[in-house]
Amino acid sequence: MNPSIQQLRAFVAVAHSRSLAEASERIHLSQPAISIAIRKLEETVGGPLFSRTTRQLALTPEGDAFLPVAVRLLNDWNEAFADLGERFSKQRGKVTVAALPTLAAGLLPGIIANFHACYPRINLSLHDVLAEQVNQMVREGRADMGLSVAPQDSEDLVFEPVLVDRYVAVCPLGHPLLEQTSVEWAQLGRQPFIGINRLSSSRQDIDRIMTEVGQPLDIICDASQIATVGRMVAAGLGISVLPSLSFRQIASEGIDHRPLVTPTIRRELGIVMRRRDALSAAATALHAMIQESAAPAEVLASP
Repeated sequence: MNPSIQQLRAFVAVAHSRSLAEASERIHLSQPAISIAIRKLEETVGGPLFSRTTRQLALTPEGDAFLPVAVRLLNDWNEAFADLGERFSKQRGKVTVAALPTLAAGLLPGIIANFHACYPRINLSLHDVLAEQVNQMVREGRADMGLSVAPQDSEDLVFEPVLVDRYVAVCPLGHPLLEQTSVEWAQLGRQPFIGINRLSSSRQDIDRIMTEVGQPLDIICDASQIATVGRMVAAGLGISVLPSLSFRQIASEGIDHRPLVTPTIRRELGIVMRRRDALSAAATALHAMIQESAAPAEVLASP
């Protein structure tokens, strides 16, 4: 039978005060209860911890050796529960989020600012990665949650939609397509085109849709960063296609956009989590902020 926390507290209190009466006041326990706790602790460890041959209680050599250990155990106990309490009250903790670059730059900055204002002692780590990497980080527990498109064939993950994005044609100012209120996907096939990362979920959508409309893209160059795509378009090298949310994160000087139609593609974005694992209190608070900030769940692609 292991010693109880009450027995350790009684032992430390008596060891420091050398008096049952003073120990009783320290830990708000009656003297008979302290005596019982000490006796049971001594029975558990197999020998006396105090010498009772004088009026004042004195530690035996074994009790003296055990005292620093008992103090450390009590401190660890108190710190553990203090830490746990701070985590539940969101005064301490860490949240790691993996997000598509579109969402990391277009949606999260305002949410993170609000989260930090509410919970300044919680550390938040953000990784802007591609969709497959989002899923992998969440699956492996390296991220508490992800912000991405819906995972495909991932029974271990759950997806909560929070907003719908649209694709837009991005053109340099003065381009003929900007004279229209919307652009058909088939019209892109006759234009010099700046592509985005071939491994991104957006690029996979773009390639699939262009195949469906029967118009191959005339790709001048591919760029990994959305900001680079915007600069290249502004320089007149070609046009591009980006999620509407992405347009918020690039410098709009020298470029504009129009919604893409025929077909009109709804790009559902949301929170990716492990199906069988609960979120921490801190991650739950961030989860709620994301849901609240994303409503109404639609990003309009109007010019």
